[in-house]
Amino acid sequence: MKPIPSNDAAHWHTTRISTDGTHHTAAGHPLYAERFDVVQKFHTPGLAPVSKARSAWHIRTNGSAAYNERYAITYGFYENRAAVSDGSQWFHIAPDGAPISHLRYAWCGNFQEGFCPARDRDGAYLYVGIDDAPRFDERWRYAGDFRDGVAVVQAHDGRSSHINTRGHLVHRAWFHDLDVFHKGWARAKDAAGWLHIGSDGTPAYRRRFVSVEPFYNGQARVELADGTLEIITPDGATVHVLRHGKGVSR
Repeated sequence: MKPIPSNDAAHWHTTRISTDGTHHTAAGHPLYAERFDVVQKFHTPGLAPVSKARSAWHIRTNGSAAYNERYAITYGFYENRAAVSDGSQWFHIAPDGAPISHLRYAWCGNFQEGFCPARDRDGAYLYVGIDDAPRFDERWRYAGDFRDGVAVVQAHDGRSSHINTRGHLVHRAWFHDLDVFHKGWARAKDAAGWLHIGSDGTPAYRRRFVSVEPFYNGQARVELADGTLEIITPDGATVHVLRHGKGVSR
């Protein structure tokens, strides 16, 4: 199947990755003739990460390279910045392929809400801004993406909590494991198991589970210790049983 002419190429929002992962398509047609080892999705400003023969870069919708530089690893653009690695260190580049700054990290993620988690050479996590410079003095055992102004961080003692965009704790509750807030609730794990907590860090109910999913339109799927799957409300009440566990009659 011949590629569609570049002047007829679909906007990058409508493109898809081919079933073999070597190129992009639109309306079932290849966007270009070139084939790569691996391609990823297009992101604003209309560039997609690709790799071939151990080199990685970004392409436009017509398959042409967006810049001359080549890297060992490239990821998609988020907030006009893309995380790349030269094989030994990580940093962010602009759409023209140029590094944002001279700063380098052992690893870095993608920008969300003007922040990006990164790991320094000592193994500590921090947040960097769009200039790739650290945003806070604090270093963490682990740091996740910001969502609606809140992110999960893990202290060096292994416990996790939430911080805001000023780097301050949102509440003083600490958990064995933790997720970001979704529609006012966050998944959390304490010594007894998984639960949901509110924005102040307070448990939503007394029950504990083997696993919990985020609330979806006021209900969440949870698993009990015996394998039972239930749907619960934010107060922990069971509204539906999806599967009975071992030893429980149907």
